[in-house]
Amino acid sequence: MTVGTGYGGFAVTVNSRIAALVVLVVLCLAALPGHAQSGPVKIAVLGDSLAAGYGVKPDQAFPAQLQAALQRQARNVTLLNHGVSGDTTAGGVERLDWMLADKPDIVLVELGANDALRASDPAGAERNLDTIITRLKAAGVTVWLAGMLAPRNYGPEYAAQFDGLYKRLADKHNVPLYPFFLDGVAQEPALNQPDGIHPNPKGVDVVVDRILPFITKNLDDYAASVRRPARP
Repeated sequence: MTVGTGYGGFAVTVNSRIAALVVLVVLCLAALPGHAQSGPVKIAVLGDSLAAGYGVKPDQAFPAQLQAALQRQARNVTLLNHGVSGDTTAGGVERLDWMLADKPDIVLVELGANDALRASDPAGAERNLDTIITRLKAAGVTVWLAGMLAPRNYGPEYAAQFDGLYKRLADKHNVPLYPFFLDGVAQEPALNQPDGIHPNPKGVDVVVDRILPFITKNLDDYAASVRRPARP
């Protein structure tokens, strides 16, 4: 065996071992959550008719329009519409397991409008929303809260009790709060259906436009704080 052949064989052996080591390191890094290829962030909207899209086509409903707006920003998200027309905060509690079966990463809680329309006790709505947030956080889900305002014809005392419950819950659980889901749309005839309660397609567009900065900011915060493994 010549010297040249001997060194050549040595180089082949060293290079093979280096290559194997590189492959091992790459495989180990790929197994770490921070280096895995992430799937879309799944955002569920747990809500009532305002989420369900009462009176509008499915692709005109709030979750569909919010997903479209986020995808125009190249956000990798999937919106899950868990809105049920007529639902109350108590109904939201009852539907939690059903919603969690979809394994959302984030839940936007949009409930309380029907409690207010029925002049239900604000303390009961607060307890229900407290239960919802507590259970979602215990399941490892990030929670965002959308607030609602009581009808003003119920009087200032009722309005103060109801309106304030969202801020109290947001502070208690340290969750982001969007103060009023129908901001810019409520009591605007051109943006609502004939019932004066549910947004028409133009109204939905305004709701999405108003809430979008809140959503994108909290999506950025979520991405910065959570290391998620790749979805299958």
